[in-house]
Amino acid sequence: MGEATRVFAIRHGETDWNVDTRIQGQLDIGLNDTGRWQARRMARALGGESFDAIYASDLERAFHTALALSGETGVEVQPEIGLRERHFGVFQGLTWAEIEERHPEESRRWRSRDTGFGPDGGETLQGFYDRVVGAAERLAARHPGQTIALVAHGGVMDCLYRAAARVALNAPRTWQLGNASINRLLFTDAGFTLVGWSDTSHLDGAEHDEVSDGGQGVVIPGDRVGHAA
Repeated sequence: MGEATRVFAIRHGETDWNVDTRIQGQLDIGLNDTGRWQARRMARALGGESFDAIYASDLERAFHTALALSGETGVEVQPEIGLRERHFGVFQGLTWAEIEERHPEESRRWRSRDTGFGPDGGETLQGFYDRVVGAAERLAARHPGQTIALVAHGGVMDCLYRAAARVALNAPRTWQLGNASINRLLFTDAGFTLVGWSDTSHLDGAEHDEVSDGGQGVVIPGDRVGHAA
């Protein structure tokens, strides 16, 4: 068995659509003020790690979260479309309640985690899982004995948890997928294993202002210089 790759899997910061329970999928929605603050806090929490590579979904909310980490570590962000969120087809742009109202049967299959179901124009759950885990394995395999970050989306984090914890794709979710959460995995020839999940301690006990946020640090796209984010 080869040397293990240390993997930090990080969900993007908050967006307004997260707050509204609106399905983003592969629509390119940016971070809100809270999300940019969360990205900076995450980056500072991991600033002491020696990353050999940072990979991120090319969708803005994930890529800009990764740029905060890049600013703290000096490691360039490499875009990876394989880490994009699931394509939700006709569900994209709708709230959960709107999906249930307009597409009741499709909503039922989605909520029951039917692995063969995909909204019209979107990916099936199984196809999404295969894409995400395949991309993550390919990236981790490039870095035996090294440390990498994968910055992506809630659905991507869910797939990685299931792969590492050997949880069935159709099993109900019982774990957290918080915005800007830090998740720790190892990758070897045997696949992913779980080390730690949903660490959000870097977001605890601090207000979203310049005093608690240090009043300085990386400016990521969308930041308003001098604004208390």
